[in-house]
Amino acid sequence: MSIRDSFDLVVVGSGPGGYRAAVLGALRGLSVAIVERGVWGGTCLNRGCVPKKDWYQTARLAAANRTFAARGLNGRLEPDLATAWQHQRGVVETVRKSYVDYLKRLSVAAFEGAARFHAPHEVAVGEDTLVAKHVVLATGSRPYLPSWAPLTPGRVITTDDLFDVPPPPGKRVAVIGSGVVGTELAYILAMLGKDVLWLTQSAPLSRSRFSASARRFLSAALADSGVVPRTGSRPERCTIDAAGVTLALPGGAIERVDWVLLGAGRVPNVEGLGLERAGVELGEEGFIAVDDEMRTSAPHVFAIGDCADPAMTSNHALVEAAIAVANIVAPGSRTRADIMIPEAVYSAAELARLGLSEEEAEAAGLEPAVGFAGFESSPAALALDEPRGFVRVVADHDTGHLLGAEAVGPNAGEWLQAIGPHAGSGEALAALARAAWNHPTLGEEILNAVETLAAKWGLAHAVFGAPARRAE
Repeated sequence: MSIRDSFDLVVVGSGPGGYRAAVLGALRGLSVAIVERGVWGGTCLNRGCVPKKDWYQTARLAAANRTFAARGLNGRLEPDLATAWQHQRGVVETVRKSYVDYLKRLSVAAFEGAARFHAPHEVAVGEDTLVAKHVVLATGSRPYLPSWAPLTPGRVITTDDLFDVPPPPGKRVAVIGSGVVGTELAYILAMLGKDVLWLTQSAPLSRSRFSASARRFLSAALADSGVVPRTGSRPERCTIDAAGVTLALPGGAIERVDWVLLGAGRVPNVEGLGLERAGVELGEEGFIAVDDEMRTSAPHVFAIGDCADPAMTSNHALVEAAIAVANIVAPGSRTRADIMIPEAVYSAAELARLGLSEEEAEAAGLEPAVGFAGFESSPAALALDEPRGFVRVVADHDTGHLLGAEAVGPNAGEWLQAIGPHAGSGEALAALARAAWNHPTLGEEILNAVETLAAKWGLAHAVFGAPARRAE
């Protein structure tokens, strides 16, 4: 039996952005419905951030084999990808259960099926019609499929497939892609016992906003782990047979692998939504066009995350969800500032960044000052056998305003975000300099970098405040 119900907010998609939009809407007193056509939690929970982070932890433990003897530990950890797959599945299912239970406690109505607009304020899900005062589109993305690569179960698979079903048998795996996904999974699979052939067109992360020094650091760490990309080697065609896959590479080279993992980017999910019936327009490269309030060309419809943002990160989706709900409750109350949304890469080295790099600041007409702290003498880094990392803090030379930061080292994504809450404040550097930091930690290197700024570039006033007046 079909139903027709009215809601203040209908959210389409249950990934991190959609989930947060539904939760925030309910917490602000809105009547909320959320629609999911696949598995609750979207790509991040089921096929991306969460299971990949679980595997990354396993990979790091396996990589630590080379330090065991010096620490007085005998023996060796042997990776088992099949068991690792089961472990991540347990983590995912635990998180998903908590996630669904919380939506129920908030009285968020859940609908399963493909959503499509019937009219500007009507969203159909199967035979049900949801009348929505506002809509948030959080439909996510799907893997990009190169023309040369026919999807074949067990032979040519996407990153979605990798976590949907246990990995195929076979030792030798070709990983395709130089972006974040390829850079992470090439390392992870190598540490989990696979013989990885990493095929890329360009150098890893060359299109990212990480600095050249961070990328060089990562390349060295990957090489130390025996994971080296073969650049300029985008496959031209492949042949699949019962025993494996043959890849034809530029210049006539031929490689034979057991299976291929495609990690060469993603495309937004915008098809089949009936956007034209709601007056929602697409922008460049097929993303839903939005303004700084995450509002589409239809004033009551908002779009967030991968379907609307080329950055395609869960971090962006989570921030954009809060912006969209804020503007539903109080129009014009919040606009996005992508510049301070953090990014992280989990590979042979962990990289994290937010804000502007030194080069980006110069391109924007600013005069950047850089504070740097290396880990060579950090007791926390030495205790972790990771003395090669660093923290870089970028400030405006004239005003002392914090412009950005970058870190390379263990758990960089965890502790660099301590800078985030201070973003946009003229007192950011002063707040960081005056804070009490736990010792010994990697995070306290932020303080060392900030103090370097004060001493080296004459930003003492901006960092430490006005000097105390001398007693008469």
